[in-house]
Amino acid sequence: MNTIYTPKQQRVLLIASLIIIAGFIIAGLRGYVTAFLGAGILYVVLRPWFTALVHKRKWNRQFVTTLLIIFSFVVIIMPFLTLSLLLIGRIQYYSQHTEDILNLIHKAEDLTGFKITSPQNVRQLVQQGAGYVSRLLPSLAGGALDFIVIIGLMLFTFYFMFVQQEAFQKGLQKYLPFKRDTQQELGESLKNNVNANVLGQALVSLVQGVLTGVTLWIFNVSDAPFWGVVAFFMAFIPVLGTPLVWGPAALIKLSQGDTGQGVGILIVGIVVIINIDNLLRITLAKRMGDIHPLVTLAGIVLGVPIFGILGLVIGPLLLSYFIVLIQVFERENREQREEVAKDEAKVEEKAEKKAEQRT
Repeated sequence: MNTIYTPKQQRVLLIASLIIIAGFIIAGLRGYVTAFLGAGILYVVLRPWFTALVHKRKWNRQFVTTLLIIFSFVVIIMPFLTLSLLLIGRIQYYSQHTEDILNLIHKAEDLTGFKITSPQNVRQLVQQGAGYVSRLLPSLAGGALDFIVIIGLMLFTFYFMFVQQEAFQKGLQKYLPFKRDTQQELGESLKNNVNANVLGQALVSLVQGVLTGVTLWIFNVSDAPFWGVVAFFMAFIPVLGTPLVWGPAALIKLSQGDTGQGVGILIVGIVVIINIDNLLRITLAKRMGDIHPLVTLAGIVLGVPIFGILGLVIGPLLLSYFIVLIQVFERENREQREEVAKDEAKVEEKAEKKAEQRT
């Protein structure tokens, strides 16, 4: 069959067609990208269990996958959704009742003697912050149908990633434009990031959230369970973390004249909560993925505005991948230079031998 295109033109047009179609697909699914990212994170987290039950104990893979889906929904998705809804509800309350925050600010101003800001600015900042946090967290208020579709698509993708695990892994190895060693490095980076920023960080955040909530409850801070939930989410942020919760609580107690309770919160926060945070991070870092805190912090700043709450993992992962690819690029360039140097040395050696033979 005759064609007006040369083989090279056909190849270029084929690649262009693939890129255009992929662009349409990505544009159409952009609202549900968190479902695929969440499925990938769950796959990495639960893969050791799947391997132990299916490949070692020879259990039925469909049955094991169904159990893992039920486990992830009951133990991971529902509690996290409940915490998110609780946090969003309280944030919306404070955004509509800014007088409570204004009273606290006035007391802090009376204690310190510094004018912080005008009431109008406080109301605007609180409302903007409430809207921003609500957009980051999953909520039924943002659209029940979209939420159900995202959760269903995530679990559906998760199911086939395990049931068709071998085909899934072969497809990645076949179509990723990297050498096998590079793919292994990227896979190891993904594993380290998920372990450090999901399993390890979630454990650290849970401990800090519980300690913060109990501390505030002991020292009679109102809404201590709510602030414990806030501390859980804030603990994902390196360096800052829970001091953003118990620090203001201590200042509020001091501004209200409860010096003993305010000092007690500061002592427990500085001596217990911060040190436990550092101890757990150091202990878990080597066990669950050695990720530099600067990579985590910069990744969170990068990922959260783009991917929402999943940016806590995706952001550091992107930076880690960037670092790995730079290292791969540097290594391959070095190996290429060494090969070129060897070839040049061989050519010079042959030339010298020919010169000696002539003489």
